[in-house]
Amino acid sequence: MTRLKELYKGGGYGEFTRPGEVRISFIATNHTTGGNSCSPVINGNGHLVGVNFDRVWEGTMSDIMFDPEVCRNISVDVNYILYITDVYAGAGYLLEEMSLVP
Repeated sequence: MTRLKELYKGGGYGEFTRPGEVRISFIATNHTTGGNSCSPVINGNGHLVGVNFDRVWEGTMSDIMFDPEVCRNISVDVNYILYITDVYAGAGYLLEEMSLVP
């Protein structure tokens, strides 16, 4: 955790982040249910933009009925995953094997 704090303070966020910011997660209105953790979150072009990991408490009722007004899932931003893989873990060689879309 110390190394991650040092990287954050140093501002070296890598090529997968916006200048001066590291977006870790986002909220979406995808219909999820128990067991959907680690499901891919894709955009309208079919590109992976995140990985689902939780729901807001008010959204747990979507197991019975989906209500887009209250159902929200929480996802890890794929750019943060790439940042951690490349900058934090030093495993940029893994990214070389992927087809990344800007």
